Amino acid sequence: MNQNDIVVVFGASGFVGRHAVRTLARQGRRIRAVSRRPNLANFLLPAGVVGQIQIVKGNINEDEDVARAVQGAGAVVNAVGVLWGHGEDSFDAINAEAPRRIAAAARAAGIDSLVHVSAIGADPQAQSDYAESKGAGERDLREQFPQSVILRPSLVFGPEDQFFNKFASLARVLPALPLIGGGHTRFQPVWVADVAEAILRTLTNEDARGRTYELGGPSIYTFEELLRFILNETGRRRLLVPVPYWLASVKAVGLVAWNAVPEFFRQIFGVPSQAPLLTPDQVKLLKTDSVVHQGARTLADLGIKPAALEQVVPDYLWRFRAKGQFGRGETSTSDSTA
Repeated sequence: MNQNDIVVVFGASGFVGRHAVRTLARQGRRIRAVSRRPNLANFLLPAGVVGQIQIVKGNINEDEDVARAVQGAGAVVNAVGVLWGHGEDSFDAINAEAPRRIAAAARAAGIDSLVHVSAIGADPQAQSDYAESKGAGERDLREQFPQSVILRPSLVFGPEDQFFNKFASLARVLPALPLIGGGHTRFQPVWVADVAEAILRTLTNEDARGRTYELGGPSIYTFEELLRFILNETGRRRLLVPVPYWLASVKAVGLVAWNAVPEFFRQIFGVPSQAPLLTPDQVKLLKTDSVVHQGARTLADLGIKPAALEQVVPDYLWRFRAKGQFGRGETSTSDSTA
C-alpha cells in the first residue's frame, strides 16, 4: 500500500473504527470513512487535515454501496460488528455476511490489503450466536480474500467502551452488581489505541497478510476482579452477588425489554439506547474465557507493547465518582461478595 492510497474504513464512527481513523490520519493516510449516517460521523473530520478524511454514505448490507465505497482505494479496514443482533443489524447480516461482501468487493476492486476486526473466541461451531457469526465471518472473508489479516481482540477498553462505562454507570444507582457464573470468566483487556495501531501495522506489513493475530493486554483478570477494579476507581461500595448462568439467562430475557424504556431514563443509567443491559447470548459468551491462546500471534509480533488498563481506565472513570475528578483520593474497596 502506497502512502497516498486511500484507506476505506467500514464502521469508522464506531468504537474501534474512530480510533483506527485517528491513528491512520496521524500517519498521513487518506481515509474514506463509510457510515450509514454520515451526519453522525462528522466528528472524525478534525482527526486529519482539510480533505484528508472523506465521509461517505454506505450500508454494508448492500452490495452496490460496498462496491462503490472501495473503488479506487488501496486498502480496506472492516471494524463493523454487533454484540447484540437485532433487525437488519442481525448477527448474520453484520458479523457474517458483511465481511464476505466487503472481501468480495475488495478483491474485485484489486485492493492489496484488507484488515478485519473480529474477536477472540470467534468460531463457526461456538454455542454463542455472536461467536458463531464472528467465526462464520472470518471463514467467508478468507474464502473471498485469502491474504486478509484478521485481528481478534479480547475485551477492548477506552473512553467510549461498553464494559467499564456500563458497570461504572450501574454502580451509581444499584446496591449490588451481578457476578455472572460466579465471576470466574477471564479476560485480557486490550487498549483500543493498541488495536488501532495493530490495524495500521498490519495494513502496511506484507508479512502479516493471511495471518491471524490475537490481541490482549499485559494482564489477565477475572470478571470479579474487573468489577472490583471499577468499584475501587469510582469510590463505590457495592455488593457483588454471584448469579448462576441459568438464572442470568432467565433475567437476561427480561432485560432485553429495556429497549422499551424511554430514552430519558436510559440516559440516566448511562446505557446506550441501541443495546439492552444483558442478553441471553451474552450470558453464553461469559461461559468462555476471552484470553490470548498459547502460540497465537500477538501484539508483540507487531512490535507493540500493550498498555495496562490501570494506566488508562482511571482517566475516564473519574466522571463516575461522587465528586468527579476531585474525588480521586476518596476511592474505597467494594464490599465482600454476597
